[in-house]
Amino acid sequence: MSGKSYREGVTVIQLAEMFPTEDSAREWFESVIWPNGRVCPHCKSTETIECKGKPPLPYWCPSCKRHFSVRVGTLMHRSKISFRKWVWAIYLHLTSLKGVSSVKLGRDIGVRQPTAWFMLHRIRKAFDGDDSDLTPPFDGPAEADETYVGGKRANKSNARRAELAGQGRGAVDMEAIVGVKDRESNRVAVRHVRRTDGPHVAGFVAESVKPGATVYTDESTAYNALAARYDHESVNHSAKEFVREMAHTNGVESFWSMMKRGIVGTYHKLSPKHLHRYAAEFSGRHNLRERDTLSQMADLAHGMVGKRLTYAALIADNGLPSGARS
Repeated sequence: MSGKSYREGVTVIQLAEMFPTEDSAREWFESVIWPNGRVCPHCKSTETIECKGKPPLPYWCPSCKRHFSVRVGTLMHRSKISFRKWVWAIYLHLTSLKGVSSVKLGRDIGVRQPTAWFMLHRIRKAFDGDDSDLTPPFDGPAEADETYVGGKRANKSNARRAELAGQGRGAVDMEAIVGVKDRESNRVAVRHVRRTDGPHVAGFVAESVKPGATVYTDESTAYNALAARYDHESVNHSAKEFVREMAHTNGVESFWSMMKRGIVGTYHKLSPKHLHRYAAEFSGRHNLRERDTLSQMADLAHGMVGKRLTYAALIADNGLPSGARS
C-alpha cells in the first residue's frame, strides 16, 4: 500500500510476486487486521506471545489463556483454505467488475466449486456492514430508485401471464431492491426489500440521506413521504419525462445496469435468500472503485473482522429471504 499511487492497479504477475509464500499472505492479513500490532480476538489484550513451531493457532494470550490466529473473529474463522488462496479470491472478486463465478474461482485457485461458493459469500458479507467510511448517510444531492431482479413475464405461460396482468413487475417472481446514489461522492447504498411501498422505499432513503438534502426520484407514490424531510423532486417516467434540468435518476439507473449485467452474465440465477449479499457485493465494489487495488483489498479484508457466516447458516432453508426487510 505504501508507495502506491491513487487508483493504481495490480497485475496478476505483480500479485504473485507480492505473495510468493503462505507466510507473506498471512503477514499481509495480520498487517491489515492488526494495524497497530497483534491483538487477542477473545479479550482484546495486546500482551500476546508467539508460539514456537508455527501451529495452526500460533499465538497465545496470557490474559485469557487461549490460543488464536488472525483468522479468529473474522469471516475466515475455522477456514482451512490457505491465506494465499484467500488473497487471490479477494483480488479476483474485486477486479472482476461483473463478479466472478464460483466455478471460475474454483478453477483459478484450485478448490472445489462448493468451497469457492462459500468463500465468495463470506467475501460478500465483508461488504455488508456499517464499519466503513463509504457508508451512508449521504450529504446529497442524491438519487433514489428501485429495481427488480428475477423472473420475466415473457418466460411465463400464456395462462400465467393472464393471471399476472395488471399486478406489476413485483408479482412476476421478482425481488425488489431499493437504491440510493449520492451525486457528490458517487457512492451507492442498496437494500433488498420485500415490498416497494412507502415504509420500505422512503424509509430506506431516510436512513441513507441526511435531512434537508435534495433527493431526486421517479413519480412512484412510495416517495411521497420524502417531501416532509427533503427537497424532493421527481420526474415522470410514465409520461416519458426522464430529465428535467437537474432532476433525473440516471446515475442510480446506471448502477442497476452494471449490477444486472453481472447477474445475467456471471451468476445467471440468484436465490432470493442470498440476494442481499449479491447487492452488497455490487454496491461495495462500486464504492471502492476509485481506490487503488491494494487499498481495495485491505478495505475488504478489514471488513471481514467481527463477522461470521457458517456453511450451515448459508444453506439453511428458513422459508424467507434472509437479507430482505419485511
